[in-house]
Amino acid sequence: MNDLNSTLSSTLTDRYTSNAARIRELAAPLTNSQFWQKPFPFGNSFGHLVLHLTGNLNYYIGTQIANTGYVRDRPKEFNDPNPPSKEEALKRFDDAVAMVLKTIRAQSPEDWSKQYSGVGATAENRLDMVIQCAAHMQHHIGQMIYLVYELQRQKNA
Repeated sequence: MNDLNSTLSSTLTDRYTSNAARIRELAAPLTNSQFWQKPFPFGNSFGHLVLHLTGNLNYYIGTQIANTGYVRDRPKEFNDPNPPSKEEALKRFDDAVAMVLKTIRAQSPEDWSKQYSGVGATAENRLDMVIQCAAHMQHHIGQMIYLVYELQRQKNA
């Protein structure tokens, strides 16, 4: 079972690390203004998606599994009238990912199957929630790719 737990921990930490690196890579060419710009009359800015992922990880993994005490303000993730700078938002995101990696590494084989509950969560156990959060990141990475493409297209038009 220890081999399975090691494999699980390694696979999950690799997934979160590569997702975070991809978000950093996508954000790199954006100015602070572009980071917060909504290129479409619908949807979100790249920056608001970063805030959203940060809140998601800090709540579903931080509060509910790592017992960090984080209090989430989900609406503010999308409509903060005074958002932080691009670099500060990315630092907060990096801090959330670091917490997730630490939490994953701290799980024993028995911890993964512990019952899970969180507002809006459908996961029945910790493993399910950690996988759902990774999938959620992948979903928003797809949106971020499209946002960066559109921002660059508008810049070059």
